[in-house]
Formats: sequence, structure tokens, C-alpha cells
Amino acid sequence: MDYSSAHSLARDIRESQEYRTYHELKETVMSDETTAALIREYRKLQMTIQMTVMSGKTAENEDMQRFSGISALLFSKPEVSQFLLSEMQLQQALSDIFRIVTEAADLDIAIPGIEG
Repeated sequence: MDYSSAHSLARDIRESQEYRTYHELKETVMSDETTAALIREYRKLQMTIQMTVMSGKTAENEDMQRFSGISALLFSKPEVSQFLLSEMQLQQALSDIFRIVTEAADLDIAIPGIEG
């Protein structure tokens, strides 16, 4: 298999508006260590809650309250809100690309949140 198309796709991703916006905002937002630590905690809690729910259990009330508080704090800052939104948009674009590639390979990979 020739990987030149994959390298071309990687270049196209790096040149995309979604990628450029995400990385510009990431540099700004993550330069503040307090904000960076809150974002890391936000992502950790988000993953913990998602994995708990996906396993059919109910998320811990303490985790939900902590996640809610951190979310409110982060989304109250416009630049952080823009960063997290741009991250979601980039993730959606990459999810779409992954779906297209797996369909082309006739793979039946069920990943929650990725409809195909």
C-alpha cells in the first residue's frame, strides 16, 4: 500500500482552517498554567464520566458536580470557550475522515459518537 495519500491528507489537515484555529487558540489558552490545569482536569473528568456511562453505570455525583463547576468556570472565559469549541470542530472533522476511511476499507468499526 502506498502511503503518499495519507501524508497528503495529513498535510491537508495541518493546512485546514479547523486545525489552524485550534492551534492558535491552544497556544494562547494553554500558556496560562492555571487554565491549562483546569482543562486537563476537565478532560479527565469528562473521560471518566463518559466511560462510566458507557459501561451502563451512573457517574459519581461528586464527579458530576466537579465537572459542572469546572465547565462553568472554563466556559465563562471567551477565549477558553472558543478553544474548546474549535477543538470539538477539529475532532468532528477527524471523525468524519475516520468514518470515510473505514467505510472505504469496508471495516465495521462501531465507535460511540461516530455514526456511519
